Amino acid sequence: MSEAQAKPRVITLKGRKVVGGKATAEALVSTQTISGWGGINEREGSVIELHHQLNGVSFAGKVLVFPGAKGSSGWSAYWHMCRLNGTAPAAMIFTRMTTKIALGAVVSRVPTVTDLDGDVFELIETGDLVEVDADAGVVTITKR
Repeated sequence: MSEAQAKPRVITLKGRKVVGGKATAEALVSTQTISGWGGINEREGSVIELHHQLNGVSFAGKVLVFPGAKGSSGWSAYWHMCRLNGTAPAAMIFTRMTTKIALGAVVSRVPTVTDLDGDVFELIETGDLVEVDADAGVVTITKR
């Protein structure tokens, strides 16, 4: 079988549901926390933090993989505005649970998981196809 015909590598991780639901989309990965107030453009669904590795990149409709939130309690309000504007991520996967990010996940109403049994920053790359079944706490990664 040629390399072009080879089946894509699939990885399955188990974690904990934060907000239920299911979504499948392209991954957008950042090893940096994201600020809500002043760090994202809620009208476009993009990161606008000046020195952030995703500055200028849209997270709208993607599975956003990141450590978590930073900044003030305004964080959740900006993610809520993303939902209202139709620019929220399709799903979120994060590694550091805080009340700030939990509330942000709830108000954005997107499938969200945390506490996965593998290192998401080593296993998921931007562009991978990621299915988040938050109800089951399962993340399926199809490598691209």
